Amino acid sequence: MALEVRSLAEWDADGVVGLLSVVIPAHNEEDHIPSTVRDLHTTLTAANIAHEILVVNDNSRDATEDVLKRLTAEIPTLRYINNTPPNGFGFAVRAGLSAFKGEAVAIVMADGSDAPADLVAYWRKLQEGYDCAFGSRFVRGATTTGYPLPKLLMNRPANFFIGTLFWTSYNDVTNAFKLYRRSVIAGVQPLLAYHFNLTLELPLKSIARGYRFAVVPTSWANRTQGVSKFKLKDMGSPYLFIVLYCYLEKYLSREDYRNRTDL
Repeated sequence: MALEVRSLAEWDADGVVGLLSVVIPAHNEEDHIPSTVRDLHTTLTAANIAHEILVVNDNSRDATEDVLKRLTAEIPTLRYINNTPPNGFGFAVRAGLSAFKGEAVAIVMADGSDAPADLVAYWRKLQEGYDCAFGSRFVRGATTTGYPLPKLLMNRPANFFIGTLFWTSYNDVTNAFKLYRRSVIAGVQPLLAYHFNLTLELPLKSIARGYRFAVVPTSWANRTQGVSKFKLKDMGSPYLFIVLYCYLEKYLSREDYRNRTDL
């Protein structure tokens, strides 16, 4: 069956119907970005999913932008924008969320750690009527390869704490790799986080504000080149602030969002 995708010329507040946007923040990722965008394009095309891949070049000091220029000539669904200073993961993602064109948007890491096949599963969940698709690397059917032990020892207690606080069985809130309808991105504004804690704010606000989400087992593999931009020392107070902010919103503003699914 042919895809019914509205023309880009008809892009409006609802986005381009039938188009999946993939936002990739990239800082000094000249080694990984070619395989990441090629694998995404190949997988989404094979699945007959109309898409755009939007890379946000986050003030890279290596050849990332030069690589992206060459790739845009090779991959018709790829485009990139340059994030204006200050740089940082959260700033780059927010720039992408202000520029994507689709009816839904996924946040994907530039290092190739997220499996493109899982994004296809996410998209199918949205077609079933969910507002968001959240992956978990720690449920039956999920796999992780090369997950650093120090990070794991921080990740599991942190996610258990968050799940207990929000009364949810979802156990991988801190993972950035998620898919949201455009209406969800609009509905969780204003965003406060500027760093990696944005990966918490987006799903926790989605949960607090009553959006429906599906959980998909995902595969994760550690980067093979370059250096991770995530630092354990950065988790502390910025993460706790966002968790407590969203917690207060959930329990003090519940009347504002309790009937969202009826809208």
